[in-house]
Amino acid sequence: MYTFKGKEYPCCASLTMGIIGGKWKTVIMFHLINKTLRYNELRKEMPTVTERTLSLQLKTLEEDGIVKRKVYTSKPPLKVEYSLTDFGKTLIPVVQSIADWGVFAVSDKNKNF
Repeated sequence: MYTFKGKEYPCCASLTMGIIGGKWKTVIMFHLINKTLRYNELRKEMPTVTERTLSLQLKTLEEDGIVKRKVYTSKPPLKVEYSLTDFGKTLIPVVQSIADWGVFAVSDKNKNF
């Protein structure tokens, strides 16, 4: 058994998927690989996600230590930026592999499968 943030997982793959699984978490991480984005910039990158879902997924990723939320309050309007934490950056090879597989799945190379 593996324990992470008080939750138990039967194997390491289960733990990983518990953290990054779901429809939107990996997509969020993919868009944060090379840059810091504000909430509305993320929304533009993911036009089919609802505001509620994006907000909840960002909150979960923040709680798990994958995404960092930085709030600038020095002058109005309030500015919030999201980026990958150092811990989150360790997932870049995994996220990139998932993205690369997606490109492969729709390519002509996949016609023989």
